[in-house]
Amino acid sequence: MAKPANRTATIKRATKETEISVAVDLDGTGAYDISTGIGFFDHMLEQLSRHSLIDMTIRAKGDLHIDDHHTSEDTGIALGQAIAKALGDRAGICRYASIDLAMDETLTRAALDVSGRPFLIWRVEFTRDKVGGYDTELFREFFQALTQHSGITLHVENYYGENSHHIAETCFKAVARALRSAIEPDPRTAGVIPSTKGTLS
Repeated sequence: MAKPANRTATIKRATKETEISVAVDLDGTGAYDISTGIGFFDHMLEQLSRHSLIDMTIRAKGDLHIDDHHTSEDTGIALGQAIAKALGDRAGICRYASIDLAMDETLTRAALDVSGRPFLIWRVEFTRDKVGGYDTELFREFFQALTQHSGITLHVENYYGENSHHIAETCFKAVARALRSAIEPDPRTAGVIPSTKGTLS
């Protein structure tokens, strides 16, 4: 089955707090070029790109002299908007996926529905308030913004783990792998919207 044409999108978003540009190719190879000014956040976004096989170019300039909140949230907004735009009417995709992802002592589950109905369940607790200088509470803010603006229902649950770096990384990798599976074209339903409603908008 040939891959759907042009599942790409570019979004630019500017406020008094941030300037964000995002380009995605849903049928990429996981190539990334990411710079938000926040080192650990960049590292997590790189994991999201690499393991979802979504090519991502992200540039963010934000009010980091205040804190990392606005840049994290607004990057999630722009990335979610880009994914939604690239998905189009969502015809022919698998739609559902879930994965249990292990990393050393840590195990995390991500389950999602590319439904058009945004919702986030986040059952993740960290053992530290910061990872690499990044506030761990901001991971939820990023995923909340991503789900709201991509139209994805996402459940993330960390079963166990001790190292906060590993906990964060398993969250991003698990979401990436589930997203990769859910947005893959389903060869048995080419061009068909996977819903009895006939729409996922």
